[in-house]
Amino acid sequence: MTPLFVYITCASLDEAKRIGRALVEVRLCACVNILPGMTSLYWWQRKIEEGHETVLIAKTRDTLLDALTAKVKSLHSYACPCVVAFPVTAGNDAYVKWIEAETEGARS
Repeated sequence: MTPLFVYITCASLDEAKRIGRALVEVRLCACVNILPGMTSLYWWQRKIEEGHETVLIAKTRDTLLDALTAKVKSLHSYACPCVVAFPVTAGNDAYVKWIEAETEGARS
């Protein structure tokens, strides 16, 4: 099992909480962190946009990424939501084992 941190941007704090709770409830991740108040500058439809978003970071395992991504897409307000994963290559072994234990029996 490779643990992942999955970075997701949401339109609002409420959307991040709704998506985060849904992911945790079905054990597609062990935990989410919600970071409100992010300002984003980005290209969209050939022009630079500025928006306020909320960051959602989900702690999961590599084997659940496809199901987690599908769940996020089904709940998200964006046509093309940011859902990208970063492997955890080192860290507290007990924490990594906790992620593994809390995502056992995940269901989408």
